[in-house]
Amino acid sequence: MAQDPSIAPLTETTCVVFDCDGVLVDAVSSWRTLHDHFGTDNGANLQRFIDGEISDTEFMRLDIKKWKSIEDPIYRDDLFRAYAGVQLMKGARELVQHLQDQGIFVAIVSAGVDLFVASIAAMLKVDDWIANGFEFNEDDTLGDEGICRLHATGKGEVIQRLLAMNNLEASGCVSVGDSEMDLSMLIDGGHFIGFNPTRDSSKAAFESAGVPVVMGNDLFDIAPYLGV
Repeated sequence: MAQDPSIAPLTETTCVVFDCDGVLVDAVSSWRTLHDHFGTDNGANLQRFIDGEISDTEFMRLDIKKWKSIEDPIYRDDLFRAYAGVQLMKGARELVQHLQDQGIFVAIVSAGVDLFVASIAAMLKVDDWIANGFEFNEDDTLGDEGICRLHATGKGEVIQRLLAMNNLEASGCVSVGDSEMDLSMLIDGGHFIGFNPTRDSSKAAFESAGVPVVMGNDLFDIAPYLGV
């Protein structure tokens, strides 16, 4: 994909923070993957969540309730198997390696499922990661509540803490996301790239925010914007 000449590439990128679902992996949502596995639909609740009508915690609780209405108990291994067919986004492995070869700090900040994001983080050998997740009972069965480590619309706070912990400046930080909620990754002094948004609402939000957007399913296409 040709670089948009109207967008100047950065010259001193020191940190790149990726969303996971729809960016590093070729799946819209790690939550949606579980709904597909159990044959449930969270479309209505997703829209309520996007509209701010329900919290992250309530959204996770409702998802778990739907899955348990189909299968109960659900074991940790059942969830792992549900993710067996999910693939890395084209160019993800190459881009992360390319960034790290140049000493650039790479992290994942995701509101997705921790047991899935952890596997992607290990596969790509990123420097740090955080995600939401599940509570499990002593017998390794899924509990009724999710664990909210970050709010989908509050990723910027997490990124700022990450930068402070690693003595990195916001001016060298680029965040990459695919939805309107990911715009919270755009911290003061930092930068944001929209990657392959699939919802019309996401496309509209990126356009309104005036951020660069790279379409297509090859994550390496964002490299020119990072100046690498």
